[in-house]
Amino acid sequence: MFVVLLRFSDNRSAAGQHMAGHQEWIKRGLDDGVFLLVGSIQPGLGGAILAHDTSLDELESRVRADPFVVEDVVSAEIIEIAPGMADDRLKFLLA
Repeated sequence: MFVVLLRFSDNRSAAGQHMAGHQEWIKRGLDDGVFLLVGSIQPGLGGAILAHDTSLDELESRVRADPFVVEDVVSAEIIEIAPGMADDRLKFLLA
């Protein structure tokens, strides 16, 4: 599983003009079952995504397609996690 951190960059002011494309990109990730959770890094520093059921290469490709990444609105960092234990509600992440 992965955590994707999308931290605002110097081109943050362009976020508004690319928001629709960014939201479509998020919806596609959710619809594809790759994104489990999407939210904001507080206080207003960018966004974070919990992703699973994908490879690092596939996720890197997906992240590079985000209009916010393409237009340098955010810089992306992908952290890979090897789950070892989980609450019963999250056991599916161990498979």
